[in-house]
Amino acid sequence: MPTEFEKNCEIIEESYEFTLSYAAQGHATDKGSAQGRQLREHLTRAVEAMRSLNASCAALLADGALQPSAPYEAFFEVLARDARDSVAAVELVLAQPGISSQLIDNLNASTHLRALLTGLFLTAEIVESRQAQSSSEQHELL
Repeated sequence: MPTEFEKNCEIIEESYEFTLSYAAQGHATDKGSAQGRQLREHLTRAVEAMRSLNASCAALLADGALQPSAPYEAFFEVLARDARDSVAAVELVLAQPGISSQLIDNLNASTHLRALLTGLFLTAEIVESRQAQSSSEQHELL
């Protein structure tokens, strides 16, 4: 069963993939199109997931599988900062009356969003590895 962290990562990654596609299509605006509506839905869901990251990271620490906790706590602070910065950028885009492909291309290129995505990929890989290791160790005990 996926953790809240994994669910948040998936939502953010799906949103990013959708925005890459939208940016490549040369839209002058998002108004009046199904893709434009989907774009705003994806961005809104991504903002919600970004806002939930801090709590989902805390839950990962609470289960005790990530030890020693100090390096994880420090990195989760970095993720929280990157998420806050990314939320600000995405909300700025959502506040626009029309969202063009060029605007989305600039959002995708922002260092804020790229830092968050890279941090999420790094963390997800570590969490998956630790979960597999823990599962393997428990299986050996049986």
